[in-house]
Amino acid sequence: MMAGSAAATFTGVSAGTAHAAVPASPGVTYTNSIAEQRADPHIWKHTDGFYYFTATVPAYDRIVLRRATTIQGLSSATETTIWTKHASGAMGAHIWAPEIHFIDGKWYIYFAAGDANNIWKIRPYVLECTAANPITGPWTEKGRIALPLDTFSLDATTFVVNGSRYLSWAQNDPAVGSGTNIYIAQMSSPWTITGTPVMLSRPTASWETAGGQTVNEGPAVIQRNGKVFMTFSASATDANYCMGMLTASASANLLSASSWAKSAGPVFASNAATGQYGPGHNQFTVSEDGKSDILVYHDRNYKDISGDPLNDPNRRTRVQKIYWKADGTPDFGIPVADGLTPIRLSSYNFPDRFIRHWEFRAKIEPNVSPLPDSQFRVVTGLAGSGTVSLESANFPGYFLRHKNFEVWVEKNDGTAQFRGDASFTARAGLADSAGVSYESSNFPGRYIRHYNYLLNVQALSTATDRADATFYTQ
Repeated sequence: MMAGSAAATFTGVSAGTAHAAVPASPGVTYTNSIAEQRADPHIWKHTDGFYYFTATVPAYDRIVLRRATTIQGLSSATETTIWTKHASGAMGAHIWAPEIHFIDGKWYIYFAAGDANNIWKIRPYVLECTAANPITGPWTEKGRIALPLDTFSLDATTFVVNGSRYLSWAQNDPAVGSGTNIYIAQMSSPWTITGTPVMLSRPTASWETAGGQTVNEGPAVIQRNGKVFMTFSASATDANYCMGMLTASASANLLSASSWAKSAGPVFASNAATGQYGPGHNQFTVSEDGKSDILVYHDRNYKDISGDPLNDPNRRTRVQKIYWKADGTPDFGIPVADGLTPIRLSSYNFPDRFIRHWEFRAKIEPNVSPLPDSQFRVVTGLAGSGTVSLESANFPGYFLRHKNFEVWVEKNDGTAQFRGDASFTARAGLADSAGVSYESSNFPGRYIRHYNYLLNVQALSTATDRADATFYTQ
């Protein structure tokens, strides 16, 4: 079952029909982007009710923080500079990829920095704040994270599995070759590793070396279903930039490279249809209700870059919901179009089935692949206010519409007929008010319902009809 789908427990209702409980992970939506010209984003949801957000600024000269009670609120939240690069020496250039963590009652920021006199002598450093509010409290420098190999190293992140704290980061090892690899080590304090680091991933595949760069960097960890998933970014920081993933059992020896399996290809990549390029350097947070996992990342909304991508300031922070496959692994889908993020619609009486398009015919189906076939953006109805239209996530400009009372996904042709056929009135679910039912705007009394798993627009009379016409937002 998809994450967020209701568990396979059914409650009997009238006429012998059955349905799932309200989904454990109801739909959440955000409007992208969250922050312009903010790359390498990190959002931490804290127990004080605030989300804390930090990211790389284009000048590469300082660390900034903002907070809000909602993820969307971070867009307009006041931003405060809490630390500025040194005028000389270490921590004097290329202030990159800050992350904020709360560990043992204190705040820590991990970041990479170069030397004022050698800007490419980039190493990982740590700041500490003991105040309750890290925006107004003072920060002290705990210094550089000492790594056995004194080479180009960056993108440190920290996480805990089964009570043990780990550090993961990207680093160059001249003995291995050019570029950066992903490493892991245990930690004895929030700024100190212990033991010998282990290389988990080396960029060797074509999708990890595109654009002439051999890059594995920006590790980020999410845990679920007894597994540890470590995403990372690969290739040049232009439109080739993408995300891969390493997977290990939470009960395995995470300090053994053989415990980790690398994805055969990218798990998140540029998408021309949605106008998103170079998605990566991600992190994870959770929705306001704590019920959905949220992917946090940066990308650009154009493909062609003039000059060095590092000098292009327009990477921006974005978010979207993560879904979970039946096998317990994350499905990131595609970087969705700018604006409102899409949702999925699961069947009330077949809770493992979602509305999806298949060769543009709309139907309900389990284990949808690719995921975006089952994602739709709920927008103001093409027929006008008071109605809604459902726009395909992977075919922007295409909408659910009825034709001969069958439901298809088709491109908006601009006609009044299409606008009417693609507009619906969202009603409280006819079989469960916690769900939603969609009544045709130009054929009142007819609703989107599934019949033999295909979607049609029909008049309803029985309890089964009403169940077939009720969906949950996920």
